[in-house]
Amino acid sequence: MQMLLNRERANQLRAGRRLEYFTLGWNLTEAAVAVGAGLFAGSIALIGFGIDSLIESLSGGILLWRLHGTDTTEKRERLAVRLVGVSFFVLAVYVGFEAGKSLLRREEPETSVVGIALSIVSLIVMPLLARAKRRVAAKIDSRALYADSRQTDICAYLSAILLGGLLLNVLFAWWWADPIAALCMLPLIFREGIEAVRGESCCREARIWI
Repeated sequence: MQMLLNRERANQLRAGRRLEYFTLGWNLTEAAVAVGAGLFAGSIALIGFGIDSLIESLSGGILLWRLHGTDTTEKRERLAVRLVGVSFFVLAVYVGFEAGKSLLRREEPETSVVGIALSIVSLIVMPLLARAKRRVAAKIDSRALYADSRQTDICAYLSAILLGGLLLNVLFAWWWADPIAALCMLPLIFREGIEAVRGESCCREARIWI
């Protein structure tokens, strides 16, 4: 019986690693596309979204390290997560500064079809990925994987904010919608940073919903 349980847990750990590999690859691709399209269109919201995806890939790498059973201490893992939290604060300062500058100077972004397509695809993929992670987290009783699924949910929220800003600029020529959308991302980015610095991203108690 114990052998069967161990085999099932090993299978679920492999499933968790596959999900994290997909998340890592997705976030790196998303970051490259978003930052490139953002620089081309002059979109602060799109650049901020891309940098957030890059930081999310660091968080995914930490969890992947854990799921592989790397021999490391809890102290080292907490330190790594907190460093990721600090990077979120750096991102928030950058996004806030650039968005504020764009509003003051009335810098109008170009239309970004790539950014709109990326945000739509992300809105579809991220909730499905988060749900799959919660299923595996429940089976292996992993708070870390559950917390990572919540970060995936937040990525979907950011996609919705980004899409709203880009569409308002395209449909109504509301140039200020892009920096306002970027500013709307700040509370979510700060929340991620605070939870990581406090060590809550991988350690907090949470009820897992399937």
